[in-house]
Amino acid sequence: MDKYLFKVLDRAPRSFVYKMLRKKNIVLNEKKAAGQEILEPGDEIRIYLADETFAKFASALPEAGKADVPAGKGEAAASDRDRKKAFPIRVVYEDEDILVIHKPAGILSQKAKPGDYSANEMIIDYLLETGALTEQELRTFRPSVCNRLDRNTSGLLIAGKTIRGLQEMAVQLRERSMKKFYRTLVSGRVKEAMHLTGYLVKDHKTNRVEVRPEGEGDFIETAYRPLEYFGSGTLLEVHLITGRSHQIRAHLASQGYPILGDEKYGDRKLNQRLYQDTGIRGQLLNACRMEFPDGRVIETEEPETFQQAERWLKQQTLAKKQRKG
Repeated sequence: MDKYLFKVLDRAPRSFVYKMLRKKNIVLNEKKAAGQEILEPGDEIRIYLADETFAKFASALPEAGKADVPAGKGEAAASDRDRKKAFPIRVVYEDEDILVIHKPAGILSQKAKPGDYSANEMIIDYLLETGALTEQELRTFRPSVCNRLDRNTSGLLIAGKTIRGLQEMAVQLRERSMKKFYRTLVSGRVKEAMHLTGYLVKDHKTNRVEVRPEGEGDFIETAYRPLEYFGSGTLLEVHLITGRSHQIRAHLASQGYPILGDEKYGDRKLNQRLYQDTGIRGQLLNACRMEFPDGRVIETEEPETFQQAERWLKQQTLAKKQRKG
């Protein structure tokens, strides 16, 4: 990795490069790096430097780097065109530094392997097509999503269009000064608002997490309140206070309120009936609102699958009453 960085920042002293690594101004796959790592295809290096500093130390990207920079419209190759049509971008908010889109369910926030077409590539394509980003600029700076949503979770996803945007969002997410709210449909009637804490332990082999009341693991904090009842289900608003992988899904399931459609933490039999009757697959979880510390509020509505599931829940309750009657 350090050899690659010396080629990119070819005018910088080596001591400067290592200093930036120690200060996490240069990271590998969003984690602190020492510079001795062996790079693999699909690795992502982020360099957080002021534009003038980068221009001072980088005369040009090396040829190897240029080979990694996609030509044409961002990273979408010809084989991705069908996926681009299936997942058209929906911009909810945009300014000079950030872009907020409504990510549909079924698409990754960031690609897991080189051939993936994720929301990140979708955003880059949009910025190129609208002229907010040029191919030349893409060689020295790559816009990126700031938060992540699971593949089958829909809703608001933020991207930094500039270094300043990425840095500001990173601070707000780390300090939790920006509040994130979700809507979800769960099985069971939630009668009162709750504020939950616990510890999240991940099993990397199964990619599942477990919530424990105390002990080792990542501390988590989740608050929720019921909004409306649909038969034996409840529409909840969830305040995601800490942002851990699968946190909402696992935390609600641990309280006996699994999210409808959730194949990993949900009720299998109920989800199977939901799929057979409606075709809905995947957790009914939508990132619906962001409240920024400067007073800005960005919102998006739930997808149509929520209304389908609400009607289905009402029908299930009615059918159950008829059988009893």
